Amino acid sequence: MILGRSLFNSLSMALVVAHKCAIIVPMILAAVDDLLFSSKIRTTAKLAGVELTFARTLPEIIDQARALRPALLIFDLNSAKADPIETIAALKRDADLSSIRTLGFVSHVHTDVIDAARNAGIDEVMARSAFAARLAEILLAASPSHS
Repeated sequence: MILGRSLFNSLSMALVVAHKCAIIVPMILAAVDDLLFSSKIRTTAKLAGVELTFARTLPEIIDQARALRPALLIFDLNSAKADPIETIAALKRDADLSSIRTLGFVSHVHTDVIDAARNAGIDEVMARSAFAARLAEILLAASPSHS
């Protein structure tokens, strides 16, 4: 009986430790409709063990941001469908959503889009090439264990 109780206590302790050490998988929301970049982000997130969801329109992005509370919201600043500048401004005006970290990528020659995104309150803007090159690092940095 002592061995049984000892085994039970050991298993109980292991479950408590396992529960306290649960791996937190960061959620990233991507407002990207470019098929090449969507595929690249999806594949890299999967390899990095990062949970990823896509949203493509302003209402959908706001709803998903509210529901998921992502660690990072990635925008393709050249997207016509997502209306990224207005979406970023709406997020930053909303007290419940303004703390969500935002990152946008854009062609480096579109300085007007870069300026508009910064004026809307985006946290970081990157050239498309730099975003693609640093994608795994960006996704892993969104992890609570890397913050």
